Amino acid sequence: MKSSILAVALVFATLAPQTFAQNYPTKPLRMVVPFAPGGPTDLLARLVAQKLGENLGQQVIVDNRGGAGGTIGSENVARANPDGYTMLLGHIGIFAVNPTLYPKLAYDVQKDFAPVSLVADIPYGMVTHPALPAQTVTELIKLARSSPKQLLYGSGGSGGASHLAGAYFGMLAKIDITHVAYKGAGPALVDLLAGETSMMITGLTPLMPHISAGRLRLLAIGNQKRLTILPKVPTIGESLKGYEVTQWYGIAVPAQTPNEIIARLNKGITTLMAENDVREKLSAGGADPLTSTPEAFGKFIRTEIARWAPVVRAVSK
Repeated sequence: MKSSILAVALVFATLAPQTFAQNYPTKPLRMVVPFAPGGPTDLLARLVAQKLGENLGQQVIVDNRGGAGGTIGSENVARANPDGYTMLLGHIGIFAVNPTLYPKLAYDVQKDFAPVSLVADIPYGMVTHPALPAQTVTELIKLARSSPKQLLYGSGGSGGASHLAGAYFGMLAKIDITHVAYKGAGPALVDLLAGETSMMITGLTPLMPHISAGRLRLLAIGNQKRLTILPKVPTIGESLKGYEVTQWYGIAVPAQTPNEIIARLNKGITTLMAENDVREKLSAGGADPLTSTPEAFGKFIRTEIARWAPVVRAVSK
């Protein structure tokens, strides 16, 4: 009798996760953005959340949890219930830079997250306030050399991707520029528009309306090659050899999330990234839609951590 009961229990234990995954999702999901509203990560998250919600048949709520270079929001997801209802939309800074920048993180990027998929690659733009007397990257470098520490560049937070981009620029150009950290790219952009800072290197998407309106001057982009949509805009690398930074984004969930649920989310992301209106909206901001298998995204994260580790150590000295 006991053996029969045990056998039945084992059958139910086997079927329960499968049934759960088949019914998933049955309630709204939460997409954590580890930065303040208004920045490139937030803008991308709202587009992805809306479309992913339509594909899953449940609302996906964007939850901004900024601070500490994105580590607060990331830890929130790492410690969340691995039931597929909490996701992290992070970028190069969250997944590839922070593991080296913060040796004492309260979580392990490679152990506490389960990769779902890459979602986009957004070029970085180097923008300045129009009042700054520099029309090119070369002129900007000359200006910085003539006035050490006077050129202020904003970022979405210490250790974030835009901080790294600016610090890397200063390191390669051999100039002494001053970093001003904000609680997100959105607030940093507001102060740049007000002339409180001089420049910023960050994701191109939220910059485009201000560039078009003349409120910001786009000097160059961080890609290796010029963009098709901006063929006359040079790359930073054309003036500063070796410089290349782009901001890739991906979605992860807490470790131990069932594989069936990860596959369901991956399918939803792949479907939305194939939709014409999504691709058009991303392209309008200079972004390239991406997708990948969970396994490929995990391998990519490991590769990027290794690639950026020496750079992070160099700019953190």
